Amino acid sequence: MVKYSTDVDIDFADRDDALKLVKHTNAMQKNEQGIRKHNSGVYVTDIPYNPLTDTASIDYQSAEQRGYFKLDFLNVNIYKLIRDQKHYDELMARPTPWHQLKDRTFFEQIIHIGNHYDLVCDLEIDSIPRMAMFLALIRPAKRHLVGKTWSEIAKEVWVANDDQYFFKKSHSVSYAMLVSLHMKILDESLRTQGQ
Repeated sequence: MVKYSTDVDIDFADRDDALKLVKHTNAMQKNEQGIRKHNSGVYVTDIPYNPLTDTASIDYQSAEQRGYFKLDFLNVNIYKLIRDQKHYDELMARPTPWHQLKDRTFFEQIIHIGNHYDLVCDLEIDSIPRMAMFLALIRPAKRHLVGKTWSEIAKEVWVANDDQYFFKKSHSVSYAMLVSLHMKILDESLRTQGQ
């Protein structure tokens, strides 16, 4: 049997709407408090099921070791701020207002980074790759890189660390794209209020 170690996250404005369309089994998580439904994980393929908990009967970590493939369906509320496909396309075509990162009020509203303003003051973030590195930098495993230059950070930021929580590059870039989108939405809102 071929085993895959994956971490697939899919963002939705409302995950429940998506789950209504897909036959799935909720992932199960064991911890000190007992058994509970995983916050976001589901299986869209057959897996042993426990009807009493409405979850898989195998903990998600054990299930991965056995070759089961979990997907994380995540709620990302900023997608509710997008009116339609045309609006989304327009937002994506706009330049990211990176200069707004120096405005603390603006910064503190941004998804995923809002409470890390003090770390951004010494860094010039002006691109998706730099935002991706910043997102990795605010995780415990890479905090030791705070205060270094971008070139120094780039040498170490994507090196795996099994001892502490870190971001893989693929996750970081995806989150950076979401941060960029949210910045565009916030900027659009400011411009609309200013009219």
